[in-house]
Amino acid sequence: MKYLLLMLPLLLVACEKPEPKASAPRPALVVTVGEQTAAAPIILVGEIRSRYESAQGFRINGKIIERNVDTGAVVTKGQLLAKLDSMDTGLSTQAAQAEVRAAEADLALAQAELDRQRQLHASKFISNQALDIQEAQFKAAAARVKQTRAQAAVTGNQSRYTHLLAERDGVVTQIHAEPGQVVAAGEPIVRIAVPDNKEVEIAVPESRMLGIAVDVPAEVRLWANPNTVYQGKVREVAPAADNVTRAFQVRVILPEADDSVRLGMTAGVRFYHQEINDFLLPTTAVTQRDGQSVVWVVNPANGEVQPRAVQAGAFREDGVLIASGIQKGEQVVVAGVQTLVPGQIVRATPMRGQP
Repeated sequence: MKYLLLMLPLLLVACEKPEPKASAPRPALVVTVGEQTAAAPIILVGEIRSRYESAQGFRINGKIIERNVDTGAVVTKGQLLAKLDSMDTGLSTQAAQAEVRAAEADLALAQAELDRQRQLHASKFISNQALDIQEAQFKAAAARVKQTRAQAAVTGNQSRYTHLLAERDGVVTQIHAEPGQVVAAGEPIVRIAVPDNKEVEIAVPESRMLGIAVDVPAEVRLWANPNTVYQGKVREVAPAADNVTRAFQVRVILPEADDSVRLGMTAGVRFYHQEINDFLLPTTAVTQRDGQSVVWVVNPANGEVQPRAVQAGAFREDGVLIASGIQKGEQVVVAGVQTLVPGQIVRATPMRGQP
């Protein structure tokens, strides 16, 4: 009996369940606020264009019988570029001139008849009504002369429009028609650019328009010669986005462009203009909780995470800007934030590329 009493405490200890081990903290990928640069330079790709460029075409319909320039030709203002068949316009001009001569003959006859009627009226041989009728006929004849002369002038212009002349000094960059082709009025035939005023045309997405304005400086590098940097500045910003691409057309002028900068070349444009005080975080760090944008902040003392409401700004290709709600140096979870619960203990693992 004494032996059983001695074994009873040992049996009670053996029946007790062992205490469960504390679960290991969950690994969490984090970033340190302020380590990523929000004002990273913007690099966009564009094309070297001329500031002054025009597509020229004939002002009338017709068949091209002659083209006097080729792509790359240097032309001067007033130089003949192409010519249309002028047979029809020549016949129209002759017909218009014939109508002018006929109207002038009618006017001369009406003038002579009016002079005779005035003499008869002075001698009291005709009435005032007869004289008024003759004066009206004379005025109608004079009006027809003005009308036919105006029509003849228009027809004469049509004849001159068969010659396509250069509107400015420049270089031919494109040709869109050949001899034998029938073209419509206004259809582009030759494109002429002024090579002395070179600039880069770029399409800027909506998310990158912050801070881009006229006179903002930029650096330009040609893909054909990336070691040379050209200083430029924004000359023009489109007031509205393109309907298809939803991008804004921006022109960057190159005042120091040399002969190695040729029209049509590809160039990279770099902007250093943005002054941003917001913090940049990966897009995956921001989630929605109770209708608010929140991030999960890690307490460095004990590894506890808590959600914190933030004010999210613009979303960019490299992340999202946070205007307020976090401080520089804090650690924010960037992966698996949807599975976190307030007060959960995690083991912070810095994202690759951060200390």
